[in-house]
Amino acid sequence: MSWKRSRRLTVPVLVLIAVAAASCADPSADPRAGETASAAAEGYCPLPEEDGPTPTPCITFDWNQRVAENHAYRSPMPITSLQKQQGAPRAEALTRALRKLAAKGTTEAALRDAAAGALGLRPAQIEIQGFRFDPLRDVLVGGGQGRVCVNGTIDATGRASAEVVGRTADGTCLPGLGGH
Repeated sequence: MSWKRSRRLTVPVLVLIAVAAASCADPSADPRAGETASAAAEGYCPLPEEDGPTPTPCITFDWNQRVAENHAYRSPMPITSLQKQQGAPRAEALTRALRKLAAKGTTEAALRDAAAGALGLRPAQIEIQGFRFDPLRDVLVGGGQGRVCVNGTIDATGRASAEVVGRTADGTCLPGLGGH
């Protein structure tokens, strides 16, 4: 194909792309353009404890709802009662393993190995969030397969427990630490 012929094909294609891009940027092409201009919010609605005029219409703002939405990724997803029942033996095994380790102290690697053995997983599949390992206190440990996780904890007093929960929205067994 010659240079002139190639240029003749390229120029119309570029013109079509430019026309298409220009029409996408035209706000009058939006069918909602006429509707939103008259119904634009004039500000935030005052909170119930605030005095003052209420702009009409206004944008509602609930701080507690915003915080809950912001931290929703940390919440476990729902699982069925059958899934909880099937995971109960692993939760009991994890509780027993954590009690033994809490009584004598341990390292992170030994904790990971013990939890993996109790849950039937590989040590790399175990999640740990912890603060003290000797004595073993204030530690969260968890792991699972699919949507079902078994999470265990040893609190500040050395009490161990475990529960069957759903995996969090971000794909972990233990809730994210957050950190704004």
